Amino acid sequence: MRDKRRKKICFAASCGGHYEQLMMLKPLMEKYDSFVLTEKTQYDVQDEAVKLYRVPQVNRKEKLCLLKMLWISMVSLWLFIKEKPEVVVCTGVLAMIPICLIMKLFGRKVIYIESFAMIHAPTRTGRLLYPLADRFYVQWESMKAYYPNAIYLGAIY
Repeated sequence: MRDKRRKKICFAASCGGHYEQLMMLKPLMEKYDSFVLTEKTQYDVQDEAVKLYRVPQVNRKEKLCLLKMLWISMVSLWLFIKEKPEVVVCTGVLAMIPICLIMKLFGRKVIYIESFAMIHAPTRTGRLLYPLADRFYVQWESMKAYYPNAIYLGAIY
């Protein structure tokens, strides 16, 4: 049985560098009741220490983008109902937007960490989630020009 005082956290990131940034928070994952949501790719690596869920990989330029996003939204809603997270920590991108929107819709907390790779311009996902996020972190002080209320704490690497 889960300790009621400990928050359940969803850690959400697309594949690649976003996922690698998220995995830098593994000590935090181990401290809380948590799970990871990411994209399914041909390069999947299973980390036995982390409860992992996958959604299809999606690219905004592909023809089936809207259908995939609808499917990802349904899977994200199912996951929200099943796991009942109180907080989502997200490093982006497109496939992770539905879980963030669902969390806000149900009054849960959204924490967004803008990409380490973005030094001089915001990401599309960051621009979309900035007004919705309860906490928004940037990894470069220069990004405060785009996100004035963001919290700068340096890189998570």
